[in-house]
Amino acid sequence: MSCDRIDALHADHYASLLRFLIRLTHGEQQTAEDLAQETMLRAWRHADRLPDDFGGERRWLFAVARNLVIDLFRTRRSRPAETPVLDLGWVPASGDSSEAAIAVQSVLTAFTRLTDAQRDVLTDLHLRGEEAGVVAARLRVPVGTVKSRAHYALRALRDAMDVTE
Repeated sequence: MSCDRIDALHADHYASLLRFLIRLTHGEQQTAEDLAQETMLRAWRHADRLPDDFGGERRWLFAVARNLVIDLFRTRRSRPAETPVLDLGWVPASGDSSEAAIAVQSVLTAFTRLTDAQRDVLTDLHLRGEEAGVVAARLRVPVGTVKSRAHYALRALRDAMDVTE
C-alpha cells in the first residue's frame, strides 16, 4: 500500500473512527486513540484486503475497530480486578521517635489482620476519599452494605490495635 493511500485513508476516516471508538469505550479518550491507531496499523498491514471504494474502506475499518474493542473488554473481564498495594509512605511522621515507629507498625499490623473486604472498603472510603455510593456501585452492593462493612472494619481495626499495644 502506498503512503498516499494510507494518508488518504487516515484523512478520510480517522476522525469518525475515533468518535466511534470513544463512544464504544464509554469516553476513554486514550483507549480510543490507541484502538484507532491499532486499526490504522492493521489497515496498513492488510492493505491487500482493503476494499477500493470509500464505503468499503469505512466498513472494514469500523469492523476491525469494533472487534478490537470487543477483544479489549473480554481481556479486561477475564483478568482479576487489580488491587492496589496500600502505600502508607505518604503518612507524615510525627517525629523520628521510637514511639512513632511503633505506632506506625501497630497500624500496619492491625491493618493486615483485617479481611480483604474490610481493607478494600477502608482504603476506598478513607484513604482514597471515595463516597459510599461510588464504592457500592463498583462492588454492586447496596450503600448500606458498604457502610456496614466500613463500620465493622473500623471496629476490627480498633480491636486489632488494642491487641498490638
